[in-house]
Order: sequence, then C-alpha cells, then structure tokens
Amino acid sequence: MVSLVAETHCTARMFAAVLDTSVLWPSRQRDFLLSLAIAGLYQPLWSDVILDELEYHEAAKLESHGSDAAAAARLVGRMRAAFDDAVVTGWEPLDGSYGLPDPDDEHVVAAAVVGGAGVIVTHNFKDFPEGRVPKHLQVVSAAEFAADNVAVSPIVARQAVETMVERLANPAMSVEEVLALLVDRYEMTDAVALLREV
Repeated sequence: MVSLVAETHCTARMFAAVLDTSVLWPSRQRDFLLSLAIAGLYQPLWSDVILDELEYHEAAKLESHGSDAAAAARLVGRMRAAFDDAVVTGWEPLDGSYGLPDPDDEHVVAAAVVGGAGVIVTHNFKDFPEGRVPKHLQVVSAAEFAADNVAVSPIVARQAVETMVERLANPAMSVEEVLALLVDRYEMTDAVALLREV
C-alpha cells in the first residue's frame, strides 16, 4: 500500500541529490529516503520526467495488485506538495549533451547539473557510465546514499524512521520491522547498523 508523505520539509538549501525513478519506485525505500529528506538530511531533486515515470510504474504496480491505480497520481501530488522546490526546471537545453547509453536517461544528468546536485541516486549504474557523467557528480546506490545520510546524524535519521512508522498503515509496522525490511529487501545493511546503534 502506498504510504503518505505528509510532512513538509526544511526549505533551507542543503546537500542536493537527484533521485532516479529506479530508487523512488520501491515503496518502503521511497518512504525511507524521503523521510530522511523531510528530517533535513538532504535536499531531494527530480525532473517532471522522473515523476511521470514514477506515476506510470506505480500505477502499473497498483493495478497488478488489484489496487486503485489513481493512487499513483495522488502519491506524486503529495510528493510535489511536500517537496515544492524539488522539481528542477530548465534542464532541457542540456538534454542529449552527455552521450549516455540510453538517451532517455539524459534528463536525469541534465536535472542534476541544473539543480546543483552532488549525487545521482540510482540502481541503473550501466546507464550512467563513468566518463559520461560530469566529474562533480557521483552516481551511487540507494543503500550507499542512505548510509552516508544516516552517518551524518544517526539520531535525526532514527527519529525520521520513527516518524515514518507513525504514518504507516496497511500494514502498520514497528521500527524494527522497518529496519529489517530495509536490510532484507533493499540491502541497506550499513545504514541500518548505524540506526540500531542509536
């Protein structure tokens, strides 16, 4: 079931990261990453194209589980409202500048450059080969990105998980159940180890 992104986030400029569709589509991973952002550990960025892709894939997932596909549009609407400065605009002139293996991924790098991101968070490393992505941009997995963010402030990150748990319904989950899921499903072993130490 899709979890709500209910809180608004800190609007002060902080370390920025573009979240690719591949890391936003898994529900609990998305909830966790966005909970860290709500807690002020980083600034999420995305393009309208990323959100359109997310809505498309989320709707397909919900339909395959017999759920209301319209919930995908509501999810993206809540993300836009909660992170009203996350959409990067004006990236289009850079589209096609990087010679990526899949031209459909050019918008991700272009949005990262225009948005001033330091990181692209993705599971599709082959689509962002070294030498094609500007040197100032790191391409990292969701697990590595989560561990780096939790390491900045494990206490704040733990509070973010606790707040996330309060939002969860259908099914409700405990903090430990969420942490176990982050390890078992998303391989976030390092981040969870830090969270369990708090």
